[in-house]
Amino acid sequence: MTDRQTILIRLNGDDAPGLNAGLMEVLAGCDAIVYDIEQIVIRGQISLGMVVEAPTGRDMLRNVLLWGWEQEINIDFDIVSGTPSPIVPGHVVTIVGSKLTPLELSVVTRAITDAGGNIDRITRMSRYPVMSYELLVRATEETELRRSLLTAAAGHRGIDVAMQREGLGRRAKRLVVLDVDSTLIQNEVIDLLAAEAGCLDEVKHLTDSAMAGEIDFEASLRQRVKLLAGLDVGAVDRAWANLEYTPGSRTFIRTLRRLGYSTAIVSGGFTCFTDRLAEDLGIDAAYANELEVRRGQFTGRLVGPVVDRARKADLLVEIAEKNGVPIEQTVAVGDGSNDLDMLDRAGLGIAFNAKPVVEAAADTSITVPYLDAILFLLGIRREDVEAADA
Repeated sequence: MTDRQTILIRLNGDDAPGLNAGLMEVLAGCDAIVYDIEQIVIRGQISLGMVVEAPTGRDMLRNVLLWGWEQEINIDFDIVSGTPSPIVPGHVVTIVGSKLTPLELSVVTRAITDAGGNIDRITRMSRYPVMSYELLVRATEETELRRSLLTAAAGHRGIDVAMQREGLGRRAKRLVVLDVDSTLIQNEVIDLLAAEAGCLDEVKHLTDSAMAGEIDFEASLRQRVKLLAGLDVGAVDRAWANLEYTPGSRTFIRTLRRLGYSTAIVSGGFTCFTDRLAEDLGIDAAYANELEVRRGQFTGRLVGPVVDRARKADLLVEIAEKNGVPIEQTVAVGDGSNDLDMLDRAGLGIAFNAKPVVEAAADTSITVPYLDAILFLLGIRREDVEAADA
C-alpha cells in the first residue's frame, strides 16, 4: 500500500477566474484527497488554505508548484498531522463601533487571548452605518471569555461587544419582538400626549422613575394616564406628528421581513400608537395598553389588563407559539426595566441603548444609535441588507 502524507497548502496572490478549478485538476491528477478548505478574497487578493492527503513523494508538490508558477500565484507547503485538531466550543464575537480603530480592535482581541481563546475566522459585517466585524472564537472557558469581553467593552464606550454560542440555534432565529418607546421610536408616547395635556413635567418624572425600575410600572402608568383625563382624542394625531423613529428602524424591519422573519411590537404605551406603527412599518403584530375614550375624550383610565414587565414576557411566548417558533429561535429587543423578563425569556435578549440595569442583565447590548445595527448581531451582513433592498 502506498504511503500517504497530510499536507497544508497555502496559496496567495492576484485572484482570477478558474484558480480553484485549476488547482483541483492538478490535485485530482495526483490522487489527492481534500480534507479542508478555507478561502477569502480581499481587494482582489486571494488567500486560500487547503489540507490534502496525497501519496508520499514529490510528484504532487512539484506539480502544484509548477501550476502556481504558471498562474503567477505564490504557493507554499507544510507537512501536518493527519489527525484533525480537537473540536473546541465555538463562540461568535461581534464587534460594533462607529470607526473601530486598531486600538479598539486590539482591546477586544487581547481580551480573547487573555481568556485563553483563539480566533479562527474574522468576517467584516458592515461599513455603514457602523463598522462591525464577526469573530469565530474557540475557547474552552465560556464564562471567562464572556467576563474578559465585558470588561474590555466597559472600558471603551466607543465599542459594543456581543458574544453568542456558535451553532444552529444562532442561525435559526425566526421571530423578533421589540419594545417601542425609546427602542423602535425615540420618544415615550405618553410624554407626547402629556405635552398636549399640559402635564409633561409630572408625567416625564413618573416615566423616568418607572423605566429605571425605581417605582412599580403599573402604578406609575395608571398615575400618568389619570393625568390625561379630558384630553381630546385628536391629540393622538398632533402627537404623532412629533413622533421620531429611531435611525435604522425602517431598514431593520424591512430587512427582517424580506429575509422571512416574523416581527412584533409589545409596548407599555398605547394601542392608538402601536397600531399605526405596525401599519406604517409592516410589522406583523402589535400589543399595548388601551386608553379608555368617552365622547371624544380620554377618561384617564385603561381598558383591560396592563402590558407590564410580566405581560411582555407572556406575550413573547404567545406570539412565538402563534407563529410556530420555538422560544430558542426568538429575539427580544428593549431598553427599560419592564423589558427585563422578555429579554430573559427570549432565545437572544438585546438591550438597545438601555438603562444600566437592563444592559447588565441582557445577553448582549448595543449602544450605537442605529437600530439596524442589530442585524449584524444576527449574522446579517450589510451586503445582505442592500441585496434585500435591490
